[in-house]
Amino acid sequence: MFPSIPLAAAALALLSSTIAADTCNGHAELCSRLYSNVTFIGAHDSYAVGDGLADNQDKNVTAQLNDGIRTLQLQAHNASDGVHLCHTSCSLQDGGLLEDYFKSVVTWVSSNPNDVVTIVLTNPENLAVSTYSSILTSSGIADYMYQPSSSQIALSDWPTLGELIDQKKTVVAFLDYQADFTSEPRLIDEFSNMWEDAYNVVDASFGCSVNRTSGSPSSQMYLINHYLDTSYSLGGTEFWIPNQDQLNVTNSESGDGSIGFHVGNCVSLWGRNPNHILLDFYDAASNSPFNVAASLNGVSAPTNTVTAGSGATASVTSGSTAKVSQSSLNSSAGGEIQLMKGLWIGAGVMFAVLGGVGRVLM
Repeated sequence: MFPSIPLAAAALALLSSTIAADTCNGHAELCSRLYSNVTFIGAHDSYAVGDGLADNQDKNVTAQLNDGIRTLQLQAHNASDGVHLCHTSCSLQDGGLLEDYFKSVVTWVSSNPNDVVTIVLTNPENLAVSTYSSILTSSGIADYMYQPSSSQIALSDWPTLGELIDQKKTVVAFLDYQADFTSEPRLIDEFSNMWEDAYNVVDASFGCSVNRTSGSPSSQMYLINHYLDTSYSLGGTEFWIPNQDQLNVTNSESGDGSIGFHVGNCVSLWGRNPNHILLDFYDAASNSPFNVAASLNGVSAPTNTVTAGSGATASVTSGSTAKVSQSSLNSSAGGEIQLMKGLWIGAGVMFAVLGGVGRVLM
């Protein structure tokens, strides 16, 4: 006997309400994929936009998200008017208020409800998590943030992208230090759930060994810092700036020092793909990073074309062997250009050192 039409309609409505989104981060195949089993391309120091030596990107966060960036790494510092996004010190680089940045993200995610975005917030000054809670609320991003049921999430217990999208909780946020699940569960303790490999790397071998974690790497997601720096020293302080001369190599799909090279090292060690790949000037090699992510995720390559901004330049063509260029202010090898770079950023470093920063992390 067939059910009555009203009963059939009710059953259909119930079924529809439980069906996951049919497109997730651009692909139907990803809707049933656990968040912990997806690779996302990220922008290292996403807020550090410009052509200064302490900058890491040349497109703002909205353009980054439009291009396909899905992991946004930030560095927070306290200032007189609130929490700013600065590069080691606000004397070196100031990307503005964290609240304003979050508002830009909110505008984008509200208009793109089928995309999951990750925020990795670094907290070098060990600001109390309560400092961030009010900003999450005032910016509006709290409404979109995923809240796990426990402080540590097993790889198999992460929701699928489809579940996050259906719940309208499309922002997954991590805090590296001072996370407190009891008082602010929306800021997930990064190193209890995800490890990172080395940063400030000036060697293009990208070995993929564990650099920071507070858990067991085999049972955690992981993030790789795939950006190459040049190291300088001034007055006993060491600091790093992006090696822009090698961008077309570092951000390419394959070859020594490339994204594919780094990922290959990681897979050989850990038997699985990285979850997040952070890049400087991600747009320097056009679609290459996003093609790598598509391949790792087993989906088709993106159809949009990523164009390079004004700062994403490189003097080495894709496919060449990556070579590391290191200069100090006392070396003549760097020449006049490198000397001017060192003096410019060195002045900022002196401000940072006088302000109590002894080791400058870029």
